[in-house]
Amino acid sequence: MVEWTDFERATIQSIFSKMNYDDVGPAALSRCLVVYPWTQRYFGNFGNLYNTAAIRGNPMVAAHGKTVLHGLDRAVKNMDDIKATYAELSVLHSEKLHVDPDNFRLLVDCLTIVVAARMGTAFTADVQGAFQKFLPVVVSSLGKQYH
Repeated sequence: MVEWTDFERATIQSIFSKMNYDDVGPAALSRCLVVYPWTQRYFGNFGNLYNTAAIRGNPMVAAHGKTVLHGLDRAVKNMDDIKATYAELSVLHSEKLHVDPDNFRLLVDCLTIVVAARMGTAFTADVQGAFQKFLPVVVSSLGKQYH
């Protein structure tokens, strides 16, 4: 179990309460698909992912990016038991979708970049520290079924 300070809890909740999911989710997933093109293999049914413009303009990418962020809401609301919160998603991604668990890390790295860009100077080192403590817990929880 992860120990969260009051500052970390408040910071993570604040980031997500102010986040524009319609912007950040699609931007983070698009960035991941562009920067790490091998991750596109899990989205074969999304249609045209042949270049950056196609990825950024793809409505299925945008919708899934929003879905991912709304999924993170579950972790924000259950910070003391993230592993149990994501148990079903871990099984789904492992056994049905066969997603390489390292891709979760790549996506949260992209999410961090997008959040930092959107927050600007408010994304201080302390804020980044809290955010980057939270995201690996999510990644570990999603990858639990793989271990």
